[in-house]
Amino acid sequence: MTDYFEVHERDGAARLGEVRLAEPVPTPALADPFLDDAGSLWAADRRVPGGDETALTVLPHRAFPAGTRDEVRESFAVDHPDVEFPSAAVVDSRSARDLGADAYLLSDARGFVGHGEAFRDAIVRAKAALPPDAALGLSGVATPRNVALLAYAGVDLVDATLARTKGTQGMYLTADAEHFLEDLDELPCACPACAQPRSEFTRADCADHNVNALRAELRRVRERIRSGRLRDYIEAQARHEGWLTAAFREFDDQWGYLEARTPLMRDAEVTAASAETLDRVEIRRFADRVTSRYRNRFTDQPLVLVPCSATKPYSDSQSHRQFHDAIKWRGHTVSMTSPIGVVPQELETTYPAQHYDSVVTGDWSEDEIEFVAEVLRRYLERNDYSRVVAHVPEDGYREICERVERDPAIDVEFEYTCVDHPTTDESLGELNAALQGEPAYSKREREHNTVRAIADYLLGDGAGDALFGGRGASDAGDDGDRYGGEADVRTTGRYPKLQVWGDDPDAGREGEPGEQLATMVPQYGTLSFTLAGARRWVESDAPTKRVEIDSFVPRGSVLAPGVVDADDGIRVGDEVVIEGPKAFAVGRAAMSGPEMAGSTRGVAVEVRHGDEK
Repeated sequence: MTDYFEVHERDGAARLGEVRLAEPVPTPALADPFLDDAGSLWAADRRVPGGDETALTVLPHRAFPAGTRDEVRESFAVDHPDVEFPSAAVVDSRSARDLGADAYLLSDARGFVGHGEAFRDAIVRAKAALPPDAALGLSGVATPRNVALLAYAGVDLVDATLARTKGTQGMYLTADAEHFLEDLDELPCACPACAQPRSEFTRADCADHNVNALRAELRRVRERIRSGRLRDYIEAQARHEGWLTAAFREFDDQWGYLEARTPLMRDAEVTAASAETLDRVEIRRFADRVTSRYRNRFTDQPLVLVPCSATKPYSDSQSHRQFHDAIKWRGHTVSMTSPIGVVPQELETTYPAQHYDSVVTGDWSEDEIEFVAEVLRRYLERNDYSRVVAHVPEDGYREICERVERDPAIDVEFEYTCVDHPTTDESLGELNAALQGEPAYSKREREHNTVRAIADYLLGDGAGDALFGGRGASDAGDDGDRYGGEADVRTTGRYPKLQVWGDDPDAGREGEPGEQLATMVPQYGTLSFTLAGARRWVESDAPTKRVEIDSFVPRGSVLAPGVVDADDGIRVGDEVVIEGPKAFAVGRAAMSGPEMAGSTRGVAVEVRHGDEK
């Protein structure tokens, strides 16, 4: 059980936490000032100290370096006692296990830090074996240049041993480089240790500077986590050393590890400034859900592909208003964009579709073209259209369309309507002419399809129809024809602030059009369910994200100790149903499902509505 460490915020695998000592310490942090080492059992027998809340006590231990054989580990394994004070256990990445400590220090860190694949494997392996609410520490490896990546991977505690040692060796460390002290004509830092003439700056001063630089970088990292922008920083920071770049890419390849820890939505903007942006969890998750969960329900209209806009959501931009005036509800509008891929009009507000900014040069890289083409190809394989009207400019966009059009698996006609620029009168006239004779869909149909599409995206394939009606809500069948039927709900409000109501006008309170089921949240393009909506969700065939709680009635939030079990697929930000012997409630997840089930501290769910059974 973790009593003295608590996670407050998450940014992927990185965590903003707190070591709950007499004087609380925010993490990621330098552990030197508050770590009290009881000593190694290799040198002598050690008694378990009588620790207190002023320090994190490292229990007597035997540290196994990287490469230690399993039989050696087993022969010299240490029995860790249960203690009532803040404690840390020394383990190695291969034999890490839950020992009831508040923190775990990996003894083999020096064997894998500096090697991209080995570092990834060690961290992922240790995290899988240790409690999700315990702190993870690495000793003797942190520098100002690598500590941001350590935190990004999920490390909470480091020490200044290596930084100080390098200083005594005459190595001057910064967040982006390592300099021989003798090569510096002036000191590129204004910390207290550097506030003296270069000629008087000694190696002892260099050691002090290195520690100051490490502290400053940790403060920067904590602020980046707090703002949800650590990934943006890492994309640049990891380029300062080869192994950092390799490790960064290795973690991108470890999709499951990062995806489970990345919130479904957040306030931070996604900055698309490098090729690695295409590998971000938020980008890949959106593309995957659009091509595996979303279904087009505008079955009577052709697909109209248009370029994205700098203004978000797209429909607020001048260019998209011009497109709309030409389309006049006669086509299903899908925007093409790097780095996200394709964005159906119903999901234009859904994170991160209205929360990204990209570097606009007019030129597309091959990686961007390949990525967007693959997303469009998968989208067209899943959704049937009579034809595709591609209202896109030549550079990049048209090459993507033509590449997909040539694919033998895509059996749909493409028609191109952009003459020079998409918003010129001639181009817009061509777009209008291409849609002559096509039936227009209604405002009601657009609103119903929007809330059903969001339900698909959030909950799973077919969830929109299962929750809000349409073909497939009552009859079986797996083909695409079951999508797009009449919804059995009503919508009120002005897009994007839609409210969803049941179709029985007598079910709601006086003056209301029925029983309210959900509200569309325009900030993130998600749905917020009422209790009636949650009950309808549980009773439907839509995949349910369920949190089982103990015998109590939650008020405001559910804390992790009160969680009995939770679905593995729950992510931070997910809408969840909360059920227990005494209560039924609905709210938003503050932890992932596995973290809820395995944690003993922290808020698991923010409760919106609840009923006592």
